Amino acid sequence: MTTTAPPPSATRPPPAWRQAVSGSTIGPLAALLLACVFFSLRTDTFLTGGNLSLIIQQVMVVGTLAIGQTLIILTAGIDLSNGAIMAFGGIVMTKLAADGTVPPLVAIAIGIAICGIFGLANGLLVTKISLPPFIVTLGMLNIAFALTHLYSKEQTVTQVPSLQTALGGTFAIGSTDVTYGSVLTIGLFLIFAYVLGQTAWGKHVYAVGNNPEAARLTGIPTKRLLLGVYTLAGVVYGVAALLLVARTGVGDPKAGQTDNLDSITAVVLGGTSLFGGRGAVLGTLIGALIVGVIRNGLQLMGVSSIYQILITGVLVILAVAIDQISRRRTT
Repeated sequence: MTTTAPPPSATRPPPAWRQAVSGSTIGPLAALLLACVFFSLRTDTFLTGGNLSLIIQQVMVVGTLAIGQTLIILTAGIDLSNGAIMAFGGIVMTKLAADGTVPPLVAIAIGIAICGIFGLANGLLVTKISLPPFIVTLGMLNIAFALTHLYSKEQTVTQVPSLQTALGGTFAIGSTDVTYGSVLTIGLFLIFAYVLGQTAWGKHVYAVGNNPEAARLTGIPTKRLLLGVYTLAGVVYGVAALLLVARTGVGDPKAGQTDNLDSITAVVLGGTSLFGGRGAVLGTLIGALIVGVIRNGLQLMGVSSIYQILITGVLVILAVAIDQISRRRTT
């Protein structure tokens, strides 16, 4: 009688409640806390409820995009097209509703579905033709960008129905106004933390990112899994499109042009390895908050925005370098 050896520990992500303090996120969490302490000492308004709520509002769109980006990077892929896909989904849902073509709720569903179709197309090209994710999503970025401008005719959609901007509304917690969109974003992070940490599907995502061939030999349908990951990521980008519309109140064809890089930044700063198989979605939330805190704090201090970009770039390089050194030590 033979027994099956347990899968490698690298394919077993920590439970959802432990992801925020796992090995891959303890560094980013410490960096976030240090940044908060620094800016609270340098400015009088940083730790106010209104400013902290503003930081969450500022990162909710990129943070939601980064959830889908995390799923893909965990499988050792990357998605350069997510910002352009989000922009196209936002234009579709707002233009359909503003033109009276379909009811606003149906327009939202169509916009999210179209983003899912883009994700599916990415997944099919990666799995069926075995094209590198970098090349596939680079090409899809240009396609989505062009379609956005063609469909919108370079015009910003301003007559957006209130139903599509409802997530931009606020409710009070004490004296602080919190947007419904911020709550939705945090809820999505918690849901995906549970899915990745506590379900078989989530464990398979880590296994494929850690070693796709070994995962295939253990019976995991790797191609079908990757297809599902890219499609689900596309749906998440559609939700990000709705959050973007709710935050800005318009359908902007120029939106999301740098959000793809910002989402990768959040993932990397959150401790997820660009080589796949290691990381946590709650770490991505921490990474997004690090970027938001640094930009907000420097702005409160009156520092030029160019230095915000400079510091963010340095942090990304440091995060990747630390990940690379860590991988070499474990091999």
